[in-house]
Amino acid sequence: MTTPLTAAIEGIGLWAPGVPSWEAFVGLHRGAGAPEAAPARPAPTLLPPNERRRAPDTVLVALQAAQAACEAAGRDPASLPSVFTSTYGELAITDNMCATLARAPTEVSPTRFHNSVHNAAAGYWTIGTGAMEPATAISAGQASFAMGLVEALAQLEAGAQAVLLVAYDGPAVGPLNDVLDSQGLLGVALVLARPAAGDRLRLSLQPGEATPAAPPAAVAAGNAMAPALVLLEAIAADAAQAVVAAGDGRGLRIGLGHG
Repeated sequence: MTTPLTAAIEGIGLWAPGVPSWEAFVGLHRGAGAPEAAPARPAPTLLPPNERRRAPDTVLVALQAAQAACEAAGRDPASLPSVFTSTYGELAITDNMCATLARAPTEVSPTRFHNSVHNAAAGYWTIGTGAMEPATAISAGQASFAMGLVEALAQLEAGAQAVLLVAYDGPAVGPLNDVLDSQGLLGVALVLARPAAGDRLRLSLQPGEATPAAPPAAVAAGNAMAPALVLLEAIAADAAQAVVAAGDGRGLRIGLGHG
């Protein structure tokens, strides 16, 4: 029998409108109200103020969640290989560039172009943290979170001691809104490490398909990365299993162990 891919969860980060942290998400799940005066926009402190102003919201939310996960894990961000997964990347800038290309192609902004590429968040992260470890950026449609998790676990199996997984998406705008389904802003991050005795929280991929669970409606409803919240909701509930979307109506079964 094949040994399932397993990891300890050392740290969790989250940012969504009105729910600016993992702790706020847990409180909401357990019946507490949403935090008062929650920030309207993520603002990761690892970026200088000028960079924060220039960076698109998808980059900011990814870095905010990633920074929080590393702090919770007590890990130096520069020491971690990273996996960034996003269903659509930066849709607002993509819409703007398409409109500019249709209207006046020579007016395409180089700054907007470099913020439009799918690995923009990974690039900002490595620059902001000084990380020299490998950074991977992937997209797999509705299975983006599930495949990001598989990639991170595979890197642990291949020898990495710990891996940072960052999942994020933003809203579709303009004509893209007619063909793509994503609303609001969401960033989720996990620091995953090789299992060891005394782990407080552990996950493992389990064999067999199952029907994916619906994401919680109270947080980031309609965001393309909302399937990631299925796992976080299961963790907050001390559940033994979560089933996240893996594409074509299939689900990835994730076992959870709570120490």
